[in-house]
Amino acid sequence: MTKDITRRSFLKGLFASLAGALLAAFGGYGYARYIEPRLIHTTEVEISSTKLPSSFSGVKIVQFSDIHLSEEYSINQLEKIVNKINLLSPDVIFFTGDLIDKPNQYAYLHQISPVLRRLKAPLGKYAIYGNHDHGGYGTSVYETIMKDSNFNLLKNRGERISLLDGSSVFVAGIDDMMLGRPDFDQTFTDAGSRLFTILLAHEPDAALEAKQFSVDLQLSGHSHGGQVQLPFYGPLITPPYASVYTEGLYEVDSMKLYVNRGLGTTRLPYRFFSVPEITVFTLIKI
Repeated sequence: MTKDITRRSFLKGLFASLAGALLAAFGGYGYARYIEPRLIHTTEVEISSTKLPSSFSGVKIVQFSDIHLSEEYSINQLEKIVNKINLLSPDVIFFTGDLIDKPNQYAYLHQISPVLRRLKAPLGKYAIYGNHDHGGYGTSVYETIMKDSNFNLLKNRGERISLLDGSSVFVAGIDDMMLGRPDFDQTFTDAGSRLFTILLAHEPDAALEAKQFSVDLQLSGHSHGGQVQLPFYGPLITPPYASVYTEGLYEVDSMKLYVNRGLGTTRLPYRFFSVPEITVFTLIKI
């Protein structure tokens, strides 16, 4: 255990030194440390499908991810996110994991739910576990916070989102691939091949298995878009289960995958060419 901790500390220090040197070389240290991490870009994406009920055409989904509340990312910043999302007037809200960077060390747990509770979405608010939500003995802490925030926490299960006319789509959430116990078969027990199906999976590379099921759209986070990217090179490093799909929209066989860059930072408080992101999806019946 001591050797593993020493090795992780060494690698973290090495990466920090490398990132700092490269950012300094590109003249962007101050920007990457103090400016870009506090920006928020709103990305708009249209998702069209013949499987969507006509009454769902125009439904607006907002995804946010990877807040990593910590000394680097405050409750005040979380409040700004909530205000920004509410101004978008979403019908549905999805949070795709990693709420607190180190749940067992965070001193302001009691302040989170009153803020997240203010998020409004008439068709529901849904969340899944990320690796940091399980890490640091945070599993039950995260569950309590999200339920107190009126989020429906999906863990290897799914349910229908229905409109007054009886039409519906299916939303499913898989447990975290790194520290959870993901079960794809159980997750899709109640899904039907005719229902437009959305999968919330924290790690984007879950798509390699999810594509075997009747999933139409997978929404993920986890990668932070690499968090630090260099021109003509791309991300310096991506976490496990985010090596194939890093950011943005992909076609994975017949399934669409969107990888959100997240809002906070982890390991190092830098972002460079990987601006924090909120994604707005508009469903279109074709």
